[in-house]
Amino acid sequence: MEDIPKPQRLRCSVQNYNWGRTGEESTVAVLFSRNNPIDPEKPYAEFWIGTHPSGPSSLLSLGSSDSRPVLLKSWILENPSAVLGDKVSEKWHGDLPFLFKVLSVAKALSIQAHPDKELAKVLHEMNPSVYKDSNHKPEMAIALTEFKALCGFVGIEELKDVLTSVPEIRDMIGDEHIGKYMSIKETDPYDETKVVLQSIYTKLMSTSEEAVSKSVSKLKHRLNIESKVRMLTEKEELALQLEQQYPNDIGVISSFFFNFVKLIPGEALHIGANEPHAYISGECVECMATSDNVVRAGLTPKYKDVQTLCSMLAYKQGYPEILLGTPLNNNVSRYIPPFDEFEVDHISLSPGESVSCPAVLGPSIFVVVTGEGSIQMCCATDEDKITVGDVYFVPAKNEIKLTSGGTGETQVYRAGVNSRLFNFVPAKSEDIMFETILIFVEIYD
Repeated sequence: MEDIPKPQRLRCSVQNYNWGRTGEESTVAVLFSRNNPIDPEKPYAEFWIGTHPSGPSSLLSLGSSDSRPVLLKSWILENPSAVLGDKVSEKWHGDLPFLFKVLSVAKALSIQAHPDKELAKVLHEMNPSVYKDSNHKPEMAIALTEFKALCGFVGIEELKDVLTSVPEIRDMIGDEHIGKYMSIKETDPYDETKVVLQSIYTKLMSTSEEAVSKSVSKLKHRLNIESKVRMLTEKEELALQLEQQYPNDIGVISSFFFNFVKLIPGEALHIGANEPHAYISGECVECMATSDNVVRAGLTPKYKDVQTLCSMLAYKQGYPEILLGTPLNNNVSRYIPPFDEFEVDHISLSPGESVSCPAVLGPSIFVVVTGEGSIQMCCATDEDKITVGDVYFVPAKNEIKLTSGGTGETQVYRAGVNSRLFNFVPAKSEDIMFETILIFVEIYD
């Protein structure tokens, strides 16, 4: 009989970036507090589950003789085919192909993009202290609360309106560049519109710090005056909000170039390579390829690589696709991004309700955002009570069962390798792939 590695409970990492929510206002802090003390004065921005060296998870149930934790990655590498499954281990060289997170965003993250694999390799070789790995970083965010973000360039007609109605942008870019963009038609080939958009955005982002400071000050002054006689647009209100968070930053001005996306709980946004974006506020579950590569150019005190960002962007225009999840049954909806590394399921269980998770061929991540209950592993007698902040890694070919306890609904988010890899299309609940890491989360108002 095949020796199948058993599920393991994990201790996970956090990132205390300054844009995170503070103390117990942060779901990230609530999760982390299950196995660690928290500082009520610190921001808790990201809860990481996975093998990336910038925030590795370790096994709570295993340790060496000197009490040092066993890293999840080290444990996987002892027998990657058994833990990950043969196909996953072979395709991603014995590593977990995705990184799973929960984010608690109090103020805007940087205007950024993630490089494709080719550029990521170059950037890592040139500047490994900033670009810490050579992998790409496609990602997907599913809103736990109302979640606001900037994502992708606005459409052609909307950008024309921006160029004619925001005098500070006109002054920074110049009439010649604006004139070229105003001549663009919706029917023009993408390659032609891309060249023009790239030229005006690069011109904007390359403006001197002194000129940016003056333009942001003018914008703030003008909007504060006009707000007394008219209702400001959402984008104008956002610009004032960003200016309070990042005074004199080019990101305040360039925010007019991007779509302002507001997700309600259960809606998702996926972001591919070379797509500009910036998360603004809210809490979400996030899944991505195992990477921490970020090229930043605004709304940040960190290193800005403006030249790289402006040269790498795809410059696609139009509103991004919002995923609602495809219902698989009464309890499960699946979010399927166009990336092999991951997919995410949302599972809702009423009090006392159970779901069986059959053995499958690759690893996954589950996040329970409300409620509590139990997890049954390997055999009927192997059962743990689970609560907010518990995390389990379940290797390939294990069967588990989840049961909701308490009086309220239990909501679970699962992240796992995209089932396309296994040529698997589920037809009903008992067919769903659930190879899992489990996180139990509670969201607070």
